[in-house]
Amino acid sequence: MPSLPSRRRLLTTGAGAALGLGALGAASTPASASPAAASPASAASRRASGAEETRSLDELYRAALAEGGRLVVYAGGDTPTQQDGTKAAFLKRFPDIDLKLIVDYSKYHDVRVDNQLATGTLVPDVVQLQTLQDFDRWKAQGRLLSYRPAGFSKVHDRFKDPQGAWVAIAAIGFSFMYGPDAVGTDAPRTPLDLLDAKWKGKIASSFPHDDDAVLFLYSLYVEHYGWDWVARLAAQDVRFARGSNSPGDAVRAGQYAVGVGGSGAALATGPVKWVVPDSAPFMAWGQRAAILKQAANSTAAKLYLNWQLSTATQQASFNGWSVRTDITPPAGLKPIWEYRNANLDGFPRFMSDRAGVERLKQTFALYFGEVEGDPTPGFLGLHPGS
Repeated sequence: MPSLPSRRRLLTTGAGAALGLGALGAASTPASASPAAASPASAASRRASGAEETRSLDELYRAALAEGGRLVVYAGGDTPTQQDGTKAAFLKRFPDIDLKLIVDYSKYHDVRVDNQLATGTLVPDVVQLQTLQDFDRWKAQGRLLSYRPAGFSKVHDRFKDPQGAWVAIAAIGFSFMYGPDAVGTDAPRTPLDLLDAKWKGKIASSFPHDDDAVLFLYSLYVEHYGWDWVARLAAQDVRFARGSNSPGDAVRAGQYAVGVGGSGAALATGPVKWVVPDSAPFMAWGQRAAILKQAANSTAAKLYLNWQLSTATQQASFNGWSVRTDITPPAGLKPIWEYRNANLDGFPRFMSDRAGVERLKQTFALYFGEVEGDPTPGFLGLHPGS
């Protein structure tokens, strides 16, 4: 792809280790207002004291251009093009920003950043990753800039650090899904239904021991149904593949009737129906983003976070959910924090217990086999076919 030389140059410093996703919603217009009466001096002092950003997006845009007009974002995801919609929407609104939005597994990005910090070769200004535990660690190490974008007070408490070290910019859910045409009138309603013999050879799943969010989803199924459910699923001739995008892609292409372990939109129509069960578990989390304290382009980084949290961008989220409490989801959805079976609190705790996560990965490997695919391309920041 045309961006390969710059991606190689940007990403070969460092290495990789724990994981991600990131299909974030994108909008083309925002503009958070700033009080006209605030003088530059008083606005600066309020920002320094921890108040929310008062500058409008246009003011931040002009300041970012004066700073140099460059921005580098490391985003967690499965494929290099997964954030193309976000990039296009941002550049439509701010066309003169030189944005490098680099997508790779969060488990490669986080160690890459650690190595860059250790060697004084930091590349990104913003990190937005699924590896939630990294943000707590980086905060404790003093690596993150304490900053509250406009609208920070409206972000649900579960989706922000009180001191502004990080803020979630999207609410993402993982569950199972199916193709309406493939399943007909007898669609599965719970993970237990997937054990029916009629689905044998018709299920695609991402490897739970390759993606920590999928691993947490599977751990919830074990908690709900027991390890016998896992053993019986393993006997269903499931097609396992790397990447949380893989089950949805397989269902969308008509290759499999059911997919397990990926994101989606509950209200979406089309070739894939993503399921929010009534009583069975699913999982959701806030995709965290932060500005690194040593960022070379801190003003452009602030512009990016303000744009992501703006009302227009949040209202345009791909799944209808927002991290903000003042944005009402479309009819048929509740705010994500009102779904008790979404286990919002569980995923951050799960991610912080790295020893427990690693043990669980090995257990699932016993049931489902080793993860296929050479990790080397991701380690370098490249992807097969890039």
